[in-house]
Amino acid sequence: MRRELHFGDNLDVLRDRARFPDASVDLVYLDPPFNSNASYNMLFKDKTGEKAEAQIQAFDDTWTWGITAEEAFDDVVIRGANLKAAQLLKALRSFLGDNDIMAYVAMMAVRLLELHRVLKDTGSLYLHCDPTASHYLKLVLDAVFGHAAMSNEVIWKRTFSHGSAKRYGPIHDTIFFYRKSDKFTWTNPKATHDDAYILKHFTVLDPDRQELYQPISLTGAGTRKGESGSPWRETDPTTVGRHWALPRAVLEKEGITTGTTQEKLDQLDAMGRIHWGRGPLSVPRLKWFVSDLDGVAIGDVFVDIPPLTAQSKERLGYPTQKPLALLERIISASSNPGDVVLDPFCGCGTAVHAAEKLGRQWVGIDVTHLAINLIERRMRDAFPKLKEKGAYQVYGTPTTWDAAERLAMERPDQFEKWAVSRIPGAREFRLHGADGGIDGIVNFKEDKATYRRIIISVKGGRNIGVGMVRDLKGVLDREGDAAMGLLVCLHEPTKPMVTEAANAGFYNQGARRLPKLQIVTIRDLLDGKLPALPALIDESATFKAAPKEADDDGQGQLL
Repeated sequence: MRRELHFGDNLDVLRDRARFPDASVDLVYLDPPFNSNASYNMLFKDKTGEKAEAQIQAFDDTWTWGITAEEAFDDVVIRGANLKAAQLLKALRSFLGDNDIMAYVAMMAVRLLELHRVLKDTGSLYLHCDPTASHYLKLVLDAVFGHAAMSNEVIWKRTFSHGSAKRYGPIHDTIFFYRKSDKFTWTNPKATHDDAYILKHFTVLDPDRQELYQPISLTGAGTRKGESGSPWRETDPTTVGRHWALPRAVLEKEGITTGTTQEKLDQLDAMGRIHWGRGPLSVPRLKWFVSDLDGVAIGDVFVDIPPLTAQSKERLGYPTQKPLALLERIISASSNPGDVVLDPFCGCGTAVHAAEKLGRQWVGIDVTHLAINLIERRMRDAFPKLKEKGAYQVYGTPTTWDAAERLAMERPDQFEKWAVSRIPGAREFRLHGADGGIDGIVNFKEDKATYRRIIISVKGGRNIGVGMVRDLKGVLDREGDAAMGLLVCLHEPTKPMVTEAANAGFYNQGARRLPKLQIVTIRDLLDGKLPALPALIDESATFKAAPKEADDDGQGQLL
């Protein structure tokens, strides 16, 4: 059973062929972040010469032209094997220039080539985007998969009415559905008929079954020779230019597999499936019950899956969270139980949640620890069995001090986020510009009416000293609602640091006396040695707990 979360750039993760060999994934869903709220003038502004490194951050989804985008472009154009993709990127760069849109297209192209590689021939890919760049992404998909591989452009009504002063209100997302080959998996999903349809068409109550039905014809147009054109009881279909046409689905449902057409009609009548009119010239009709409905075919415009609102029980607090029902529809339609579902931009984990619920294997990749930690918590809340050790695997997140040191050296920003995530109830603290000496905060209730904060400062370098403790003291004095401070260090603190922290005194919560300023090392956190924290930590201030799935032992679970 494959249940995996990977921290890191999805391009690097996917290129690990030991874990992601060719044709190893059944379904890919991706919802790549993009700064769709930026003005078109800014998105198309030329960025040549700027040293703006492209990064994907949770809640800050801007991709900017820089060295990373340049490398992605070279990977496709110079080192890539897909000639059409290379030709397309060169043409688009000539047309668009070096700007945010081109950076987005280049970095998506190199990733889509890897996703195409890992897909099985029976696999499909769904790319979720908004109209800001969807037309460029479709060109890339056509180059990677072939234009004939497009199955649908699905439109999802992602929000309710949205006013706009000088244009129609933008209320939809686009989801491109591409198949790897003509052998792709398709389960032909159906939606249930709404109550208005049933009340309009099913108007007769069967007194024996106590179920509504509508009388439908038992004949088809045109005459036939043989038993389908022969009379039954007092009715001869040939006289009105028709023939008997019994619905195969009803015959199979009732277990009627043998006999002539007339004998099958007798069996249907004996089962109470024939509607007889009142007049002498009435024609027998079939009782088509509500329970006979097979559902209605789903169109490529999804208006029956509402967006998440602030009041939705499902909402966790992640700004780009998609409804679980949307991912359940996609996964149910294009995979079978036991198949592997991959989400390379897994965000808050809706795709992996839906995959687990539907009995699929799953792999999620994200570049932020915030997302990986959120998904771990979400899956454990929704599926208690995943709390068991070894129920799923997390790759790329430090589990040893050496790994933490490498992360601090290579990605200091992500080291800070990871270190903050090790503190119960903590969340990343983000401001535009300087962080003011705050890397994370923990909210807690001092009493029934008062909320306080614990300030977290993370230091990943070797050069640490007593000045860092004094700086944190200053932050505590500056922040009026700060009760305590935590200094998280990769390396062991010096004796003067320990002394300075002790001199900060205590925070009193009732009868408890807690050191007001505590120094915590990464070794302590990895060993499970947590700082002394106040009671009533408000973990929901980070993200809400996901509701437990009603049937954790239910049908479709892979255990």
